[in-house]
Amino acid sequence: MADIILNVEVRDRTGTGGARETRRAGMVPGVLYGGAKDPVAIAVKANEFRKALYTGKLLGHLVTLKYGDETQPVIAKAVDMHPVNDEPVHFDLYRVDEHQLIKIEVPVHFKNQEESPGLKKGGTLNIVRHTVELACPADHIPEELVFDLTGAEIGDTIRMSAFILPEGVKPAVDRDFVVATLAGSSASASADAATDDAAAAAASTTV
Repeated sequence: MADIILNVEVRDRTGTGGARETRRAGMVPGVLYGGAKDPVAIAVKANEFRKALYTGKLLGHLVTLKYGDETQPVIAKAVDMHPVNDEPVHFDLYRVDEHQLIKIEVPVHFKNQEESPGLKKGGTLNIVRHTVELACPADHIPEELVFDLTGAEIGDTIRMSAFILPEGVKPAVDRDFVVATLAGSSASASADAATDDAAAAAASTTV
C-alpha cells in the first residue's frame, strides 16, 4: 500500500470561485477523476498537502486517498504551484486499482560522470529526455531511471534499451528512442584536429 495518505473533503462549489473559497479556508482544491466514476471536486488541508508534497513521494506515485472510512488508491498526476510564492494551488488525482497497469512519466538521471572518458576530454552530455513514459503496475512505479556513464565516450548514443528496467516495467512506446548523447565540444574537436595534424606531419617527415 502507498506510504502517503491524503485525507480529503468533498467540495460543494467548483470553478474559480469555489477554488478561491477553498484556499481561503486553508485548503488546497483538487479533482479526483478516472475509472468508471464521474470526476469529484475535493480538497486537502494545505499544511497536510504541503507535507505530503515535500516528501517527494506524492507526484507520480501511488497514494492512498481517504474520505471518512473509505480509502482509494490514486495517482497524483499534477500539482499546480503559485508562480510567486511557490505554494500548491491545485492538484489532480487519478483513480487506479493498486495493481493496475498504468502509463506514467519517470525522471531520468545519470551517475558517475567523473568516470566518463568522453566527459573528461571536454565532451558534453546532451539530455534529450529528462523523463520517459513507462508502463508499469501502479504499486511498482520506479522512483527514477539511472544510467551509469562509466566508460562513456564522445559519440555515444544512450537509447532507452540501455536502461535496466525493473520486472514488470517497460517503455510505454515500442521504439528504442534516444534519451541522451555524448557530444564533443568545439575545444575538444580542435584538440583532436591538432593531434591529427601533428601525427600527419610526423608521418610525412618520416617518409
